[in-house]
Amino acid sequence: MSKLDEFNENIKNKKIAIIGLGVSNIPLIDYFYEHKAKVVVFNDKEIAEEILEKLKKYGIDYIIAKEYNTMLADFDYIFRSPSCLPTRGDLMYAKEHGAIVTTEIEMTIMLTDAKVIGVTGSDGKTTTSTLISLILKASNHNVFLGGNIGVPLFTKLKDIKKDDIIVLELSSFQLMNMNVSPLISIITNISPNHLDIHSSYQEYIDAKTNIFKHPNNKKLILNYDNEVTNSFKDANREVILFSSKKLLNHGYSYYDNIIYKDKEELMRTDNIKIKGVHNYENIMAALASCYELIDINKAIEAITSFNGVEHRLEFVREINKVKWYNDSVSSSPSRTIAGLKTFKENIVLIAGGYDKNLDYDNLAKEMISRVNKLILFGATKDKILASLNKYDNNIEIYVLNTLEEVVKKAYEVSKENEIVLFSPASASFDMFKNFADRGIKFKNLVLSLNDDKEK
Repeated sequence: MSKLDEFNENIKNKKIAIIGLGVSNIPLIDYFYEHKAKVVVFNDKEIAEEILEKLKKYGIDYIIAKEYNTMLADFDYIFRSPSCLPTRGDLMYAKEHGAIVTTEIEMTIMLTDAKVIGVTGSDGKTTTSTLISLILKASNHNVFLGGNIGVPLFTKLKDIKKDDIIVLELSSFQLMNMNVSPLISIITNISPNHLDIHSSYQEYIDAKTNIFKHPNNKKLILNYDNEVTNSFKDANREVILFSSKKLLNHGYSYYDNIIYKDKEELMRTDNIKIKGVHNYENIMAALASCYELIDINKAIEAITSFNGVEHRLEFVREINKVKWYNDSVSSSPSRTIAGLKTFKENIVLIAGGYDKNLDYDNLAKEMISRVNKLILFGATKDKILASLNKYDNNIEIYVLNTLEEVVKKAYEVSKENEIVLFSPASASFDMFKNFADRGIKFKNLVLSLNDDKEK
């Protein structure tokens, strides 16, 4: 009997709590109903009508509340959404009383017989995960992409075979308290992030380390140049390093438009469509994770034909010899710094958004040498401005209130051969549903601009 079959037998008539109805948890309702578990749904806001209809059809109880106190104590399993941290008092109480507190992602890793490649980091997770999937598919592997990207995979485990490969993008929230690691793990980099939710930077770092610290992890790929990830290089497993600052004797390096493996040239970056050193780092990490499984020539073909992921330094259009880029995914200063370093042209930077309690001083230093004009909006606009005002600068600064005003101002002040870069360095939740919603609205505003302005 497979691990999945054993689990399915075990959950019959067991009490299961599903906490939070995000993308990863909604499919669990059907799954556990079909496997005859006793399910109760908990959510902190009103439940969508189509989900309510399903709950009524299945006879599943639901509770809407912000905290659940002792209500969770007599459940056998609690499937939390990533945004529901395991450090909450009600979850810790339930665990003390014997409940197994887990996630769809953790159970996917535990129950599959397939190889699992996990990717985490502060920046570059989605691009790296996508690249791994494309590289493997180019060598005829059957690949399932999930986690923060793709579709929830737990309910698809019955279709995933031993020879298949699962690629998971993993956030700190998904990794917190995880008791299993992927077979192959990547940490692209670590810098302060999500400090509005994590109790400390150390808690954030500790969550990331769950991607490799359990015994089933056999290979770990780390960023040599990042101080935090470099400190993990003595982990007791196969460790592969990548660097864009040093030509490594063993590992992957980017130097002078060439990507090397163990100082041997692998590929030139001239023909790669996704630009920027941070993207070459993502490519090195992707190759390091699966080099033994691929045809390198087919991999290079897949990499050079990759156009990038939406909202990540995404070219929108050119208007009057000004190029506009959507980098809405950049919700931290480090991501925006990487974006700024991609361009040699003068930059009109649009920044600002929801405050994650991050520091903007390093971004301010980078802006001084790379940004010609700065347009700020959102909850962090004053915080970013305060950081910039600590240093002498000649940047033209505009502080506005709405995205519509911001795009209009960028259109007015941008000049021929400049770049307009929408890279907020902040989360989106002050004005938008998420970074994708923010990016789509930005693109629509840019696409609606007239191209007959006198320059």
